[in-house]
Amino acid sequence: MRGRANRGKSDVAGIGGAQHGKVMVFDFDGTVSLGDGPVRSYARFVAAGLDQGERTAFLAAIEAGLTGDVPQHLDPLDGYDLVHLLSARFGVTDSAHSAAYVASRAELASDAAPVVAPPGLADFLADARSSARLVLATNAPDIRIADALDALGLGGAFDEVHTSVGKPAGLESIIDRLLAASIVDEPAAALVSIGDVWANDLGPAFRRGATTALVGPRADGAATPTLRASSLEQLYPALTAWLEPDLSQPPHRTSSAASPTLETKVDQ
Repeated sequence: MRGRANRGKSDVAGIGGAQHGKVMVFDFDGTVSLGDGPVRSYARFVAAGLDQGERTAFLAAIEAGLTGDVPQHLDPLDGYDLVHLLSARFGVTDSAHSAAYVASRAELASDAAPVVAPPGLADFLADARSSARLVLATNAPDIRIADALDALGLGGAFDEVHTSVGKPAGLESIIDRLLAASIVDEPAAALVSIGDVWANDLGPAFRRGATTALVGPRADGAATPTLRASSLEQLYPALTAWLEPDLSQPPHRTSSAASPTLETKVDQ
């Protein structure tokens, strides 16, 4: 889940991550999973609780907002936050928002809520996996995430998949565990966090001195990422260069200490 609130908390205690060198941490919605289908699904379930006139006005405002026509007094973080902000004038409660969101996730990656991956992402990840541990961390619950990854052509692409993370605080715990398991002298220099919401997806990595890559069209005046582009595929060359071995930073433990196999972990 995106937006301003933390909608879940990742259970990272006891996760035994393999020792590793470089790490790439990816967000899900808006980063590796694109398209307005899930947002429209969420909006439809919110609208179901409104009367006919309100429903029509609300859904029209959502469609306008998704094409960039957002009221000037609003500054949504993403499409989900757009739904939350535009529904406020209709008195939609937090519990109604939560119920609508959970209901919409049951449609994720179906015909009712289609998603697409950034062009070339599967190939990029396959190449990157030979040089880095790949981690997916999302605030979304574990509802059809595996189905969505399959639909995106990314089934099995990540070494770890964390759901209900509760960003940004929950992501801090995951990053701290990844840094502690690193086999390089400067672990923060060997981690990059990639996402479309600065505070949630990149803030924890930034505060630890790691590389950050901000994607998406939103202009955030508070954001100071290392890398920035309107779409993830535009960053492939820079991220590929980042993956190149840094001969000035030898491992502080021999590379043979790293686990020969990488286990996929899905947080429930």
